[in-house]
Amino acid sequence: MKGKKHLLSLLISTTLLAGCAQTTVTKNKNVQPAFTVAAYNLSFDRGTFSQLTDELATSPSQQHQLVFAFQQGMLSGDNKQRAEKIIQIRNVAAAIQATRPHVLMMSEFNNDGTGDDTQALRNFQKNYLSVGQFSDGLLGGERLAPLAYPFGESFSTNTGLNSGYDLDNNGKVALPGDAWGFGFYHGQYAFAVLSQFEIDRENIRTFQQFKWKDLLGAQIPTITNCDSERYSIPDGMKCGDNWYSDEEWQQMRLSSKNHVDVPVIISTNEGDKAVHLLMSHPTPPVFDTVTINNKLRNRDEIKFWHDYIDGKPYFYDDSGKNGGLSEGANFVIMGDLNADPDAGDGFTETIGALLSHPSVNQQATTGQFVPTSSGGSQCYEGKECRTDNPYPARVTSTFGLRVDHVIPSNTLTITNSGVFWPALGELGRGLMNDKTVGKYGAGKDVSSDHRMVWIKASLN
Repeated sequence: MKGKKHLLSLLISTTLLAGCAQTTVTKNKNVQPAFTVAAYNLSFDRGTFSQLTDELATSPSQQHQLVFAFQQGMLSGDNKQRAEKIIQIRNVAAAIQATRPHVLMMSEFNNDGTGDDTQALRNFQKNYLSVGQFSDGLLGGERLAPLAYPFGESFSTNTGLNSGYDLDNNGKVALPGDAWGFGFYHGQYAFAVLSQFEIDRENIRTFQQFKWKDLLGAQIPTITNCDSERYSIPDGMKCGDNWYSDEEWQQMRLSSKNHVDVPVIISTNEGDKAVHLLMSHPTPPVFDTVTINNKLRNRDEIKFWHDYIDGKPYFYDDSGKNGGLSEGANFVIMGDLNADPDAGDGFTETIGALLSHPSVNQQATTGQFVPTSSGGSQCYEGKECRTDNPYPARVTSTFGLRVDHVIPSNTLTITNSGVFWPALGELGRGLMNDKTVGKYGAGKDVSSDHRMVWIKASLN
């Protein structure tokens, strides 16, 4: 994968320069095989990739000057907006430092589309994670210890990659609706991973080009919302028609971003063992018009992992290798799956089936170690969450759904879990809610409209 050796060396340099108190976990035979894995949708979406790159390149001293001026009410216009974005990034970094996962998947960490330009990822480490943040953000709190990740990968994405087809049937070929995955530019809504364990780069598998039609049981979306007062059926089409032409359906990719299998190497007393990080960020099952296109795609992007961990042979990756995951492999399915098993607009039975899959450690998905938070329990009372949910403590988003998941295999022993969402009065609340920041003082204005979900596991 082009450019990744450059990333590796620079992340290691950053680690050494930072002088962090956090111990880097690499191939050391004395390392205990216990580790924390987390998934966090950072909400680092920006209008351009260069905007995010610029914000992440801002040095700690420059950040301090901007934040001080912001607090004094001295900024306006573009400078104020830039300061607010930097405060958001610092708060996200503080949440990561407070939780201290060994492995972290970061959704909505935009890139150049291919993942080759790793400058933003390197600078997030150098200028934010390697600098101790305050546990309550602008509200203060204690200084958190810096955190270093010597290994990282950024992945290619279908978002904003123009397909060359009129996929949204509006009579023209243009972004964002005609990209393989919705996006205004290639690289928007991408994802990345940071790890304190060595990444087995030679055995990374990506499925960016896997065709939707090739998923077992896939159905071409059809026009079903035929009497809508809000949406019109496109000219030349009628109720019941296939949404995609035959040619489009033959080429249509399943992943709205990517599906990625990344092995990390964990050293134990019995030797090195691989844990497969199975990462994706399915399209949300909403924003449909006269079809249930997004709802079906979300379902099938999740079903991909169900069949993959079953080891079904029909899969092919971007390098041409066939087959699913090997039987008995250690894995963690992780990411913003945009699906709640108990609420929301998606096919709840699909995410439910994945959470109760026989190869999954169900203590962490439906049992005693389901990730929860005290902040989630309070989010409806304070009108922070917008949608009712039967299990508010399990919610991972300000829109009231459990959409972010870390799903371990039953080959792993789970000893703890959580959702980082401090309640009112708890340390860290300022990283979630701060009325002095942004328009609303919550969600993306302060840090993210998602919360980090994590599990602590050990190898059996």
